[in-house]
Amino acid sequence: MVAADPGQGGATWAVLQYLLGLAQLGHDVFLLEPVPLKSVQQPFTSLSVSDNARYFDRVVSRFGIADRSGLLLEGTRETHGSNYLDIERACRQADLLLNVSGMLQDESLLASIPTRVYLDLDPGFNQLWSEVEGINMRFSGHTHHVTIGQRIGEPGCLVPTCGLNWIKTLQPVVLNHWPAASPSDDEGEFLTGVGNWRGYGSIQHNGIRYGQRAHSFRQFFDLPMRTEERFLMALSIHPEETADLQALATNRWRLVDPAKVAGTPDSYQQFIKSSRAEFGVAKSGYVESRCGWFSDRSVCYLASGRPVIAQETGFSDFLPVGDGLLAFHDTSSALEAIDQLRSRYRHHRGMARVLAEDYFDSDKVLPQLLEKVGL
Repeated sequence: MVAADPGQGGATWAVLQYLLGLAQLGHDVFLLEPVPLKSVQQPFTSLSVSDNARYFDRVVSRFGIADRSGLLLEGTRETHGSNYLDIERACRQADLLLNVSGMLQDESLLASIPTRVYLDLDPGFNQLWSEVEGINMRFSGHTHHVTIGQRIGEPGCLVPTCGLNWIKTLQPVVLNHWPAASPSDDEGEFLTGVGNWRGYGSIQHNGIRYGQRAHSFRQFFDLPMRTEERFLMALSIHPEETADLQALATNRWRLVDPAKVAGTPDSYQQFIKSSRAEFGVAKSGYVESRCGWFSDRSVCYLASGRPVIAQETGFSDFLPVGDGLLAFHDTSSALEAIDQLRSRYRHHRGMARVLAEDYFDSDKVLPQLLEKVGL
């Protein structure tokens, strides 16, 4: 989402990579985001004077797509940006819909689009919510189902397929918008990360808890006490999480407010560029399910020439690890990865960009995705 939950630079970039990447390939693109009434900020205001609209306007103006974008109040014809008639016209002319988590449900808009792709950016949770908890995850009405969970449907992955054929894709990064740091740039003082401590409810299934980042992170509380590296985490964590906040502080995790350091696309990008490397802890649901999730945030670090140390989710089955990208399972392997980073930092820094160019370049990823869905 861009504006339904405004002020999250990383989430905004996750959408922009597809939009800007397709435009760079020469396609006409239109950004349409449905906003549920409960998500309108401030309450009891119209969509056009909401915080959502203000943030959306800044983003689409910043990237030159103001005339090809709009917000739609879910379940209504109320819009911000492009009017409903222009949105209808764009949909009638469209060859392809990329529908993130099936959030756009207006049948009058969808019906005329011949190729309707459900784009799953939250693998494991979307499928488990549907299969285990019976929640309508809006899978129906799409001609194709695409996921970034590279191991869904593969042996050893615990994620149900829900009877669907999941097409795999890597996350794109538009390299022109994410230049590598030059050799003269500061290497950064901290291993950093960006994320939510908790995002939404966990799922219990067959004795396994598919949980949040909090459930993964706790096993690494003492990590900064066991290495000379310093950690700076932009974590959205509720102030009432007193026990966890105390444990983080006691173990020398430095926390900053992600709304302040990564609340816009530009500040998010600067935060990554100023880092020494990423230390990425995944939601426990991604880890337990071995769905092969790999963070779009990590892709941005790699493109910026910043190495990534990431918790294993099965991504090493399809991405090379050891140069620029280092994987860990537990505290011991995390410390080994940190030692490898320290001993050959310049090498890992250079290889990070190479990995982004080889695997995540939008000019490669998006044509492959279009071909997989028959376009």
